[in-house]
Amino acid sequence: MMDPDKNSRICDPSTGTGGFLSVSYEYLLEKYTSTDAIEREPLFDIDGKPLLDNNGNQLENVLYSGDLIDEDARKHIDTDMFHGFDFDATMLRVAAMNLVMHGIKQPDIHYQDTLSQSFIERFPNEAKDGMDIILANPPFKGKLDEEDVCPEVLRKVKTKKTELLFVALIERMLRVGGRSATIVPDGVLFGSSKAHQQLRQLLVDNNQLEAVISLPSGVFKPYAGVSTAILIFTKGGTTDHVWFYDVQADGFSLDDKRAPIKENDLPDLVAQFKARDKAVAETEANDKTQKAFWVSKEDITSNKYDLSINRYKEVVYEEEQYDPPKEILGKLVSLENEILADLKALEEML
Repeated sequence: MMDPDKNSRICDPSTGTGGFLSVSYEYLLEKYTSTDAIEREPLFDIDGKPLLDNNGNQLENVLYSGDLIDEDARKHIDTDMFHGFDFDATMLRVAAMNLVMHGIKQPDIHYQDTLSQSFIERFPNEAKDGMDIILANPPFKGKLDEEDVCPEVLRKVKTKKTELLFVALIERMLRVGGRSATIVPDGVLFGSSKAHQQLRQLLVDNNQLEAVISLPSGVFKPYAGVSTAILIFTKGGTTDHVWFYDVQADGFSLDDKRAPIKENDLPDLVAQFKARDKAVAETEANDKTQKAFWVSKEDITSNKYDLSINRYKEVVYEEEQYDPPKEILGKLVSLENEILADLKALEEML
């Protein structure tokens, strides 16, 4: 959905093991591989039987060479495309190894608290107006030294809550026209505090808030059951409307096992996201009972910049048909008589 290209500068300010960055590179390889350079290897289990997906199709290992990436772009990818920051040294080692093993020669991975005022001092080209794309799943709760938080971030949103501070930080890190997809807890969307409203107003009035994608509460199990959403916005400009999508299934069960299932809204999410501008233009197609719909800026501002999908989604209630009470009572009496007869039979056996 973010569709990076070979000249993008991509960052994760709370990079962890570097998953967003490594998958971005995989996406780029697929995007810049010619049809003739794609290699496919069918997958088999330990007994030599073909491995099948939920639909019964043969699973394949598809290899992309990235043969359409020129030498200059290759140098940029190896040295200045991927930037990651975290203050967990173990995670950083894993992230660096992850990217190198994917084929990136010199990933820009650093030990750094990006909320700290030292961030802009040490990395001025990354900390402000420096990134084309930011992908992040920042920590929702954690220890925070308020005195060390960058004053410029605090001016955007005065709070101790890391989930709010990180969104403000990301907005500062992006160049004008740069885009972000950030995972936030649902509280960011509807919180009533001054800081919550201040952040949402910043996104809507001073930037182009493109989409709010609601995720089911089990997507991060077994690690966390918190309900989350994805905020997608472009830095600069203003918001005319916001596109919403209600993801109800992501291809895996929503319990701790996270086993594969057939239900998966993600392909439809991507397809509808790419066609959203056309859907917005056709106002008659804006059915708020569907998974995807849009809301005007006027509606959002009149609701104190509330971005929760349940505020705007219309629920259709279907009338339930029940048997008449007398008929239900008759069925209960019949069941009770059967139970008494069975109990009597058991008593005679004893």
